[in-house]
Amino acid sequence: MQHETLTTGLPTEATTVLSQDLRLLLADVFALYIKTKNFHWHMKGSHFRDYHLLLDEQAGELFAITDDIAERARKLGGTTIRSIGEIARHQRLKDNERDDLTANEMMQDLWSDSHQLTQFMRTSHELCERHRDVATASLIETWIDQAERRVWFLFEASRKGDEPGR
Repeated sequence: MQHETLTTGLPTEATTVLSQDLRLLLADVFALYIKTKNFHWHMKGSHFRDYHLLLDEQAGELFAITDDIAERARKLGGTTIRSIGEIARHQRLKDNERDDLTANEMMQDLWSDSHQLTQFMRTSHELCERHRDVATASLIETWIDQAERRVWFLFEASRKGDEPGR
């Protein structure tokens, strides 16, 4: 007989797996937040103002979901990130400490990571569906929508030249 958690009614096995997955997702969101702020701080070039403001907005969106991710993991009965070191151990997105990146390279790097984060979220959503965790799945659907918007903006901002609209 499987035990259920008191707060969600989900089986303990499900809440363990889901909270572990949320820990990975949280580490990736923090890693992308820091990379986005890094590029925001070090942006230069002819599109400085637009990119600087865009990255500040995107960093704010990423930071805003960190609390929701962590609190959902706790509500499931799990633990969450406790330190920068734990983020580094769990993150799947790679840091970028290069100091010679062009603005376009920064935007492309963020596009790639944002796209990958969206895929991680989709995988988390599938895990939620498998374990019938509709509450976490619902949160993730909103995060995916926000992530897709960030990916779209980064893609358009990193396009070369003045291509006609499609």
